[in-house]
Amino acid sequence: MSEQEATANGISARYYVTDSERVLEFDRDGRTAAIAQNIDGYAMLKVRPTVDGDELERYYGFDMALDHAAELLGTSPHDLPVPEDAADMGM
Repeated sequence: MSEQEATANGISARYYVTDSERVLEFDRDGRTAAIAQNIDGYAMLKVRPTVDGDELERYYGFDMALDHAAELLGTSPHDLPVPEDAADMGM
């Protein structure tokens, strides 16, 4: 399992790969959001309030998923740090 972390604008991001998903987690002052994609990278992105939380919405595009994650965190999508290995998520 590869893992990368990034921090900017008071937000921490952690990207990692499990047996079934690519996961990008965000944390900002105790508020969380997660974006997940199947391991093959050919499915829509799932936005969840937490890694194990219920799916809130699915998106084809990474930008739209980041917008939703930023909304959950109460910030701008431009403030979200994205680790390099997560930059190609989405279709």
